[in-house]
Amino acid sequence: MDQVTNSLGSAWNSFVHFLPNLIGGIALILVAWVIATLVKKAVAKGLKVIDFDNRLQKWGAANTEEQANQSINSMAKVFYYLVWVLFLPSIFDVFGLRSVAAPISNMINTALAYLPNIIAAAFLIVIAVVVGRFVKNLVYNLALSMNVDRMVDKFTGGSDNVDASEVTPSRKQKDTIAKVLANIVYILILIPILTVALEALNIRSISTPIINVMNSILAAIPNILVAVILLGVGIVIAKFVGDLVADLLQGTGINKLSTSLSPSGRAKIDLAQVIGQVVAVLIGLFFFVEALNALNLAVLNTIGAAIISYIPNLLFALIILGLGIVGGQLLGNFITRSAGSKWLGALVQYLLIAFAVFMALDQLNFATSIVNAAFIFLIGGAAVAFAIAFGVGGRDFARNQLRKLESKMDREAAKNETPDNDMIEQAKDEFKS
Repeated sequence: MDQVTNSLGSAWNSFVHFLPNLIGGIALILVAWVIATLVKKAVAKGLKVIDFDNRLQKWGAANTEEQANQSINSMAKVFYYLVWVLFLPSIFDVFGLRSVAAPISNMINTALAYLPNIIAAAFLIVIAVVVGRFVKNLVYNLALSMNVDRMVDKFTGGSDNVDASEVTPSRKQKDTIAKVLANIVYILILIPILTVALEALNIRSISTPIINVMNSILAAIPNILVAVILLGVGIVIAKFVGDLVADLLQGTGINKLSTSLSPSGRAKIDLAQVIGQVVAVLIGLFFFVEALNALNLAVLNTIGAAIISYIPNLLFALIILGLGIVGGQLLGNFITRSAGSKWLGALVQYLLIAFAVFMALDQLNFATSIVNAAFIFLIGGAAVAFAIAFGVGGRDFARNQLRKLESKMDREAAKNETPDNDMIEQAKDEFKS
């Protein structure tokens, strides 16, 4: 009985001794709840006062007003729980739970000590965005005032002297070059300031790789600018030289060759324009390779060297193909006029074109063994088919065609001999007189 009384007494004494801590802990919980609730309501009302819900809809973070209000309430709850987190170490400490309160307290101290870094990084990012947008708008308006897009279209032939009064809304220029320049300047401003912001965070495991990447980008920017300038100058020079060559060739009357190649006597291909375009492409290709070399990347340098080394093969292949097509048409038309047989002229024409195609493929080193084998099989098969057709089923047709050719040759010979006989008779008459 005495033991029970002593136990109850000690329990009562412990309760009486713990009672101030219990009352203090409950008071702290009430204070934390009141402050957290007030902060939650203040944040929600404050965000609505500054019209933050409409801004969320404007930024695309919310589709409807209800979603915007839910987002605001979620932000207010975040501050509500942050207040509770700040009060938790004190509450646990009052209740004597120091082993639980210590980790939370250390976490809060670490977060508070790191808070200035976060604020500095956020401040730098805000400055970068504000300054970048200001300079971006400045560059965009300057590019618009200088009519950069119209100048580029003039050099590249994109707008062929279109009157401004004739430009409809569907044909209105989109100021692409001006936007590109403005965005490039915006990125160039953001990159260094973002680098400083990452360093301000002092998270080496995250900031170091990103900073290295940004440093590589900053080091490559001059090479990229040189490559872009080379490419732009190359396009302008290629367009100018191509148009110049086309105009000079048109003055020489080279398009008459296209007229003579057509059976109807009408020019189907503007040869001067085609040659001018080929010259422009070749010049632009050289500048493109130089732009790749300016980037100082091993892979791109290898690609550029391969392109340059392959250009002679491509040129010779184009020349062979062009000569085959032109020569085939000329020889086919000549045979058609001489022999009076369209099928014979077409046969010769397509044979020469086929020869030119196979020679061009061989010049391009395009599966050389397969091309050669296909050419041999094609020629052999055509010869065998021709021999069988004329030897078995086309003897009469061949005989008739040969007779026609022989008779035509006799008529031509007779025409050539008639003037000589007349001259002999005239000489005899003069001698007798």
